[in-house]
Amino acid sequence: MNSMQMVGLFFGLLLVAALTVLRISDPQPLRAAREATFDQFQRWSPRPFEPMPIKVVDIDEASLKMFGQWPWPRDRIALLTERLAEAGAAAIAFDVLFSEPDRLSPRAIAGSVPGVDSSLLAKMPDNDEVFAKAVVGKPVVLGFGISNSGHYRPPVKAGFAYLGEDMWSAPPYLESATPLLPELAENASGIGHISLNPGRSSAIVRTVPLLLSDGMQFYPSLAIEALRVAQGASTYIVSGADVPGIVTEIKVGDFVVPTTASGELWLYFGKDDARRYISVKDVISSDAPTADAKAAINGSILFVGTSAAALQDIRTTALGENVPGVSIHAQILEQVLSGKYLSRPDWASGVEIFAIAAIGSLVVLLTVLVNPIIALGAGLFLTVIALLGSAFAASVGGVLIDPVAPIVAGTATHFAATGYRILVVDRERRAIRRAFGQYLSPSLLYRIENDRDGLKLGGDDRELTVMFVDVRNFTSISEQLSPSEVVRFLNTLFGALSPHVTDNDGTLDKFIGDSIMAFWNAPLDVRDHPMKATIAALAMRETIASLNRRDAFGFGADRPVSVGIGIHTGLACVGNLGAESRFNYSAVGDAVNIASRIESLCRHIGFDIILSRETASRLDRYALIDAGSLPLRGRRDKTHLYALLGGRELASKDAFRNLQSVHLEIVNSLSDNNPVHDQLISNAMTQAASLSIGLAEFYKRLSMRADDFRNERK
Repeated sequence: MNSMQMVGLFFGLLLVAALTVLRISDPQPLRAAREATFDQFQRWSPRPFEPMPIKVVDIDEASLKMFGQWPWPRDRIALLTERLAEAGAAAIAFDVLFSEPDRLSPRAIAGSVPGVDSSLLAKMPDNDEVFAKAVVGKPVVLGFGISNSGHYRPPVKAGFAYLGEDMWSAPPYLESATPLLPELAENASGIGHISLNPGRSSAIVRTVPLLLSDGMQFYPSLAIEALRVAQGASTYIVSGADVPGIVTEIKVGDFVVPTTASGELWLYFGKDDARRYISVKDVISSDAPTADAKAAINGSILFVGTSAAALQDIRTTALGENVPGVSIHAQILEQVLSGKYLSRPDWASGVEIFAIAAIGSLVVLLTVLVNPIIALGAGLFLTVIALLGSAFAASVGGVLIDPVAPIVAGTATHFAATGYRILVVDRERRAIRRAFGQYLSPSLLYRIENDRDGLKLGGDDRELTVMFVDVRNFTSISEQLSPSEVVRFLNTLFGALSPHVTDNDGTLDKFIGDSIMAFWNAPLDVRDHPMKATIAALAMRETIASLNRRDAFGFGADRPVSVGIGIHTGLACVGNLGAESRFNYSAVGDAVNIASRIESLCRHIGFDIILSRETASRLDRYALIDAGSLPLRGRRDKTHLYALLGGRELASKDAFRNLQSVHLEIVNSLSDNNPVHDQLISNAMTQAASLSIGLAEFYKRLSMRADDFRNERK
C-alpha cells in the first residue's frame, strides 16, 4: 500500500465515521426517507382484508343527499344510535365532535326569536337532551379532539393499571381537549380521542397514539375505548420498560396491543374496501335497518363517521390511498383482532448503524485498495441483499428495518473514495492518457494501463488489415506554403481523418510526413476488420469532400485537396518495436509493404481508394469494380486490385449495377483482345457521373493503359 492509498483510506474511513455519527443523530431527512421506505414495504405487501365484526357506519354522499347537509339535528343522531343498538351493535364509537349545543334544536331556534315566552321554551324539545337520553345504557363511545386553547379535560370512563417505571411522559401531551356537552359525557359508556397523527408534519398517517397524557392521567384513543366497551372491560393495563418514559404494550380486555415507546401503534394498512362500510341511509331511511345492514351491525364494533369529500375528513395512508379518517379507526381494531402488527424493535437502530459502519468501511477498502468496479459490484450486491432482506422481514415478520441509510451511506462513501482515486491514485494513469491519447487507440491505451507486460519488447504474427493514406500533390502544395502553414495544413487534415480510424476500432500507427499508417485487429481482436477499415476509408472520403466545400484549408475552391488510400489484408508482425528505453507499438511485414505500394498506385489507377483482392473478398455487397492486376514495386507477382466506390447502399442502386454492366463490357473487350471502344469508356463515364463518383480519371487512365490491362487479364 503506497502513501496515496493510505491517505485515501484514512479519509474514506473518516467519512464513514461521520456518516455513522449522522445516523446516530437521526436528522429529519433521514427519518422521512426511512418512513417512505416502510411505506413502500406496505405497498408491496398490504394487510389483506378479512371480514371482521368491525364496520364503518358512513355518513356518505347518498346519506347527505337524503337527509340534507351536515351537521344533522341531534335527534337524528339519537335515532341512529337507537337503531344501531337495537340491531345488536357491540359498541358505537362516534368519530364526530359534539362540543357545542345543537343549533337546529327546536328550543334553540325558538329562543333566537325575540319575545318568545320562556315558559313556552321550557316545554319545547331539546335535541341534545334527546341524544343524551338515547345514549343512556347503550355501548356508546364519544370522541374528543386536541385543542390549542383552554384547559378542558374529558372524563375518563376506565381505570388504568401500570406495570413498569413512570410512563406519563411517553405518550403525546394533552394540553387541552375539545369540550363534550356535560349530559353526553356523563351518559356515554366510553370517551376516546379521535386524533390520528397529532404533532406530525407529514400528512401521511403511519402511527396513531393509543394514549394521550396530561402528566397525571392517560386518555385512550377512540379505537381502543370502543374495544374496551365492546368487551365490557373496566381497566387498561399499560406495560412499560425498566426505564422511565417508555410504553411497550397495552392490554385491553383479552387483547394485548404492542406499541412504540411513545404508546403509538404502527399501522399495518390494508386496501380500502367497500365491505367495511354501512351507509347511514340503510339504517335510518325506513322503519328499520335493511336486512344486509342489520346482519352487518349485529355483534360488530361500529365507527360512525363520514366519507363525504365536502366534510374534509380524508386522510392519506402509507399505501398512498386517500381514505376517510373514520376508516383508519376501524383498521386499528382490524389489526388488533387479526394479531398482525408492524414493529420496530429496539435493536433495529443498532443494526442500521452497524451496517453503515461495516458497509462503508468495506466499500472504502475495495475502492482504494482493489478496484472501484469491484467495490461498486459489492455495493450493488449488498444493496440488493439489504432491500430484499428488509422487505422480507416486513412482509413475513412485520419487523421494520431501514435499508436506506446503509445504502445511502455506502453509495456516498463509494463515490467519495472513487473521486479521490480518480483525482490522486490514478494520476499516473491519466498522465499516460494525456501523453498518448492523441496517437493510440482506446483499446491500446487500455492495454498499456492495465497490463505491464504490454510495455515489453516483442511482437505477434497475426492477420491485420493495413491502411495507408497519402496526400496527392503534397510537394506542389508545400512549395506554396511556409513551414508553419504546412504544419497547420497537415494538422487540419490529420485531425479530421484520424478519428475515423479509432472510431472504427482501428489503431493509428504513425504519421509519416503527409501520410497516415493505421491497422486493424491489433492489439485486440476486431471482428470484420476488413469491413471496419473500408468504412473508415469511405468516411475519410466524405470528410475530405466536406473540408473542401468549406475551404477549411484556405486554398480556394479551385485547389481542392485529395488523398489516396490503399488497403490490404494479410499477415504481419505487430507489437512493441524499438529499444528498451524507447519503443513504439507498430506493425511490420509484407502486408504493410503491400498496403503502402497499393496506396502509391492510386495515382496510376486514377482513383482515391484501392483495395487488394484479399480485402475486397472479405466485403459483403460493397460497391467495387475491378481495377486489374498491377505489379507492385519490389514484388515479382502482380496484385489484383479493386476500386472502392461506396458501401452497401450504393451497391444496391440500379445506377451502380448499370455501371458494373458497362465495366464488364470493357473488361471483356480487353480480355478478348479487342480494342477498347471509345463508346464503352464514354458510357462508363456517364454511368459514373450519375452516381456522383469521380471515375473519369480512372477510365481515362484505363483507356491509356489498355495494352497493359489486356496483358494483366491474361
